[in-house]
Formats: sequence, C-alpha cells, structure tokens
Amino acid sequence: MSTTSTSSLHCTFRVAGLDFGVAVEDVQEVLRHQEMTPVPRSPEAVRGLINLRGQIVIALDLRLRLGLPARAADERPMNVIVRNRGEVVSLLVDDIGDVIDTSEHRLEPVPSTVPLTIQGAVRGVLSLPDSILLVLDPDRAVDVPTAPDATGGTP
Repeated sequence: MSTTSTSSLHCTFRVAGLDFGVAVEDVQEVLRHQEMTPVPRSPEAVRGLINLRGQIVIALDLRLRLGLPARAADERPMNVIVRNRGEVVSLLVDDIGDVIDTSEHRLEPVPSTVPLTIQGAVRGVLSLPDSILLVLDPDRAVDVPTAPDATGGTP
C-alpha cells in the first residue's frame, strides 16, 4: 500500500549516512553550527539550548534521537529549525542538502528492516532516482523518551 505525500517540496539532510527530508512547510530555516548551552539532567538526545535571535530553542541531536552512532567530537552539526506544535526546535544533523521537488514520487511505507527508532520518527520513504529519502515527521521526531527520575522523591 502506498500513499501520496502531502508535500512535494522537501528540505533534505544527512544523518549518519542516511538521507532524510522534511516538508518545507515544517522548516523555519537552516543554520550552521550554533553554540549551545547544556541542559542539566536532560535526555541524552537534548544537546542544549541555542539563542536564535533572542528566542531560546532546544537543540535535539537527531543521531541520538534515532539510535544512530554518536557524531565524532570534532564534527560540528548543522541545525534544521522546525516548527513543532507551536514551538521551534533545532534538529542537529550532519549535512544540509537541497530542497527537492518530490511531486513525481509516491510516499511508501517504511520497510520493516529499518530500525524501530527510525520507523517511529518518519512518515514514509520516497524512492528517488539515486537514493532513498526517509521523510521525517517532525512531531514524532522531537518526542524524546525520558527516563524516570532515579533520584527518588515523591511519585
């Protein structure tokens, strides 16, 4: 079973050698590496906060969120700023690609061989002439599981 993608323009980027895309209407902007302020006691995927022209934005490492290998310490991630449920979130990615028109392609279900952590964050896949594009669902991608507080306290 296949479905038609709701958007024909996708902002593309790479994470751990995989090609991802997100509908352009979900993207506010893309930025080079930004200095981040760490957030104590946050989930591992939350790498910090960035100051986006006075707006404080959470930066989420897409590699860690998707269960992919961590980025080398000397590699600086790029920021894909997405709008999510009325908020703005930065997705940290390896490289930014182009905006591509996918109107000639049909969104297909995610193959079962894709790891569950990735399946849970994408809407489907687009088979392009030279690659497979994993179409990210920004709402699901920014849902970061949190570990229960192990420090005690009142339930």
